[in-house]
Amino acid sequence: MRILGRILINTLLFIAIAGFFQGSFYVASIGTAVVAAIVLAILNALVKPVLFILSLPINLVTLGLFSIILNGIMLELTSFVVGNTFHFASFGMAVIVALIMSICNVILSDY
Repeated sequence: MRILGRILINTLLFIAIAGFFQGSFYVASIGTAVVAAIVLAILNALVKPVLFILSLPINLVTLGLFSIILNGIMLELTSFVVGNTFHFASFGMAVIVALIMSICNVILSDY
């Protein structure tokens, strides 16, 4: 049940952030946002642990701040898997969206 709540929150965040950054982050529809949230959840479960272990030395040197870059990479991978209906203008925009989503998920995970 918790994973469904996380997917719902990520769907709403994708729609809200895409509305805020209209020129830099594009989500075609609500269905696309749902598919992107599901793909992101799957990638976070399967790919992110491997990337985290591979980047552990740089993550330790940067005191964990490199994890924001990893989240941006996960969003770019999601964009690649979903296709043209979900994309970012640049990698920097993916990192900004990852940072906003991380902050919102921390705030909303308490409730």
